[in-house]
Amino acid sequence: MLPLTHYLFLSFALLLIGLTGVLTRRNLIIKLFSMEIILNATSINLAAFARLYGDASGQIFAVLTVVMLALELLVALAIIAAVCSRWKRATADDEKDLSSQLDY
Repeated sequence: MLPLTHYLFLSFALLLIGLTGVLTRRNLIIKLFSMEIILNATSINLAAFARLYGDASGQIFAVLTVVMLALELLVALAIIAAVCSRWKRATADDEKDLSSQLDY
């Protein structure tokens, strides 16, 4: 069995990778997947501390986080598809322009 520090180090590394992707990239899809990496780091933390304390509540929250990630990914990819169909690219600036040009 691995000690808790290994899980925390993996979680911290994923957090840094995700933050780097969110802060440095302009592409919306890359930013979306970077946010997914950050939330996966929190799931690892929840499961690791649940194992440490012998309580299943952290693992339950980790499963609920994964379900929430799947739903968020579905909605975000639909929004990105709308941006790509209008401008043929997806950058962070295009997201701001989309709200002013939608036809209701």
